[in-house]
Amino acid sequence: MRKLLTTIACLTLTGALLSACGSDTDKKTTEPTKEPTTDQGTTAKSPEDDLLSKKITISIYYPSKDKVEDRKLEDDKIRRFTEKYPNVTVEKSDWHYNVNEIGIKMASNEAPTFFNTFATEAKFLIQRGWAADITDLWNKYEFKDQINPTLQSQFIVDGKVFGVVQKGYSTSVMVNKKMLDDKGVAIPSYDWTWDDMVNTAKAVAEPAKGIAGIAPMGKGNEAGWNWTNFLFEAGGQIINTEGGKVTAAFNSDAGVKALQLYDKLRWEANAIPKDWALGWGDATGAFAQGRTAMVIAGAEGPLDQAMNQGGMKPENVLTFPMPAMEAGGKHYGVLGGDYLVINPNATKEEQEMAFRYITFDYFSNDWLTSIEKDIQARKAENKYYIPPQMNYFSADSEYGKKAQAIFDKYDNVYKYAAESNALLDGQPEAQYNTQEYYAEMTNVIQQVFSKKGIDPKTMLDAAAKTMQEKYFDKIEVAQ
Repeated sequence: MRKLLTTIACLTLTGALLSACGSDTDKKTTEPTKEPTTDQGTTAKSPEDDLLSKKITISIYYPSKDKVEDRKLEDDKIRRFTEKYPNVTVEKSDWHYNVNEIGIKMASNEAPTFFNTFATEAKFLIQRGWAADITDLWNKYEFKDQINPTLQSQFIVDGKVFGVVQKGYSTSVMVNKKMLDDKGVAIPSYDWTWDDMVNTAKAVAEPAKGIAGIAPMGKGNEAGWNWTNFLFEAGGQIINTEGGKVTAAFNSDAGVKALQLYDKLRWEANAIPKDWALGWGDATGAFAQGRTAMVIAGAEGPLDQAMNQGGMKPENVLTFPMPAMEAGGKHYGVLGGDYLVINPNATKEEQEMAFRYITFDYFSNDWLTSIEKDIQARKAENKYYIPPQMNYFSADSEYGKKAQAIFDKYDNVYKYAAESNALLDGQPEAQYNTQEYYAEMTNVIQQVFSKKGIDPKTMLDAAAKTMQEKYFDKIEVAQ
């Protein structure tokens, strides 16, 4: 969800996910390929390129003000891009994707030439005509077969391409090891269970002091997103698609078990914040400030806040897979990611130049040089670099190995535990009305957190009925 943001591609994701991410890319790396150079990563081939003779302006997705280091990296990319394309003016857009604003931006023609979005948004944007069909540009892109197929597939619909993956994640649990050590609470195994999570959260929580054991998000769509991890772990799904119809499936026995877990955390363990109505920023901020020992999210954002804003040491911030429902179960996390989508209102020339900008550093030695300089600059400022859990490239590709060699050189690069990574297992978000589903589940979760003794099955059935009548009944799936 966010950038709900990080995590190296196919970092030993298990099962089907590993097969999907690794096998095809590995096969490609055994074939003779041209060694990436600073000129690669775009489709430009010669000075005769027609686009070089035209004055073109593109507005780009630019990191938010609090992402100081990311802005430095983007500024360096802009410099290098405009050196290669002096005919292009690059304007920085401060608009970041918001599902409640995208319609207004498109209607008023104020959306940037390309913008960021989440894995859930493909069908939503495509159905409304707010994502350009970039299939032709994609087919001409020389590195398309080396892009992480599992992540990229989220924006390939009916054989057409509508976005480019930046990075991805399988939702994880960040644990403040120091808080557990200070309380004498044992660090659980990475191969942990729901009971382990509840017991750890209960043992470290100090409600009278405003210290929570875990802070599941309870406000905004992110609350429904957080809870869906537990739905998956219990063996449930959001929807079923059968016979051309979409049917709500989250009001299942698995859904009941996942809600009962939330009820247990709130009322029996008393392990969540007293003010439980926390959005993504509230919950990850509480973790960075030491007001909760655990938080559920894509790892990159919370880790960055904890270490670069909260002053935590990397050895005290552990990244766990989602806990299995019971011993021997799967550690399913919601598989999400960050994507870049090109504005369909842009001209063909602007769309192609936007595509070239998006992929400019992909598989480029220039990016490796730039990221190493960034790591060195962070080290001089006592700051840390947090790699994505999954990147657009495969971790065991030649390019992935070059990137990892750089990461291994520096002690200010966060290292995900290999044992934890080996247990990661992702499930993709549903592609139909996922944000509306998250919002509906947020209402349910808020009732569980605010009223003791709520019947979970009744609540889930009511939520499923709402989703079915308002959204799913109107969908026809191609067979």
